[in-house]
Amino acid sequence: MTTRRSLIAAGLAVATLPLAACATSGTATTADGSRDIRLVTFNIWHNQGDWAARLPLLVEAIRAADADIIALQEVLEDANVGLPNQARTLADALSAAGTPYQMRFVSTDPEGGPRRYGNAILTRLPILAEASRKLEPLDDYRTALRVRVLAHGRPIDIVDTHLAWQADAQAVRARQIADLLSWLPQDGTPLIVMGDFNAEQSDAGLATLTGTRFFTALPRDAVATTLNPAKGHPDRVIDHIFAEHEFFSPVSAGRIGDQAVGGEYPSDHFGVKAVIRLR
Repeated sequence: MTTRRSLIAAGLAVATLPLAACATSGTATTADGSRDIRLVTFNIWHNQGDWAARLPLLVEAIRAADADIIALQEVLEDANVGLPNQARTLADALSAAGTPYQMRFVSTDPEGGPRRYGNAILTRLPILAEASRKLEPLDDYRTALRVRVLAHGRPIDIVDTHLAWQADAQAVRARQIADLLSWLPQDGTPLIVMGDFNAEQSDAGLATLTGTRFFTALPRDAVATTLNPAKGHPDRVIDHIFAEHEFFSPVSAGRIGDQAVGGEYPSDHFGVKAVIRLR
């Protein structure tokens, strides 16, 4: 099911936001007049492994990245095992460290159900609008979550998604991306798409995102893998941050959460952090 806030209302929200809301931590204009946005995407592996041990490691890795926007995948809330929404837990922990984060969550599971699994966005930038969608084909149970935030006085759209995982699912991933892009508002708002794409940049299913419209904030061969070999995964870079060339330029990127503490890692993925610049 798709839910939207009125874009008209969003426009009014931009016009009426106090100036203090625009001076959010992490989005200061640099000395040369440029404007940076700090991003993180992280697949948190729901409650697999030792969640109690992994949670503080996730908090510290994300906190150190000082991100304005955080995209999370494999987020679980399960009343059957007494597990609160993991994205809410992370948002609360990061907010307690000094910077308030809002959280938005999407799942294909029914709202209000005892167990819900999906994707989330945490943001310390003002939210102007939000929407979510179940992606075609519906039998793959994938979603997209969009938040429109105010960055440096300008609305930008942030999308978080998690695509089909099978090695031979290039056509499914291409369909999911096409459905996602056709669903987004066509009003010229700058766009960033983040998440676990379950595919490397060379995958034919990602051709729309690796073509001329977008750049990847994590260049090819910048890191060996975003999957954690210590959890039995092969070396593959499948977690990405894509941003539109027209509106952004890359500044820096790298991994987070890729060091064990006391023999434990934050997740079976490594997180990706990036700084991009709003033109």
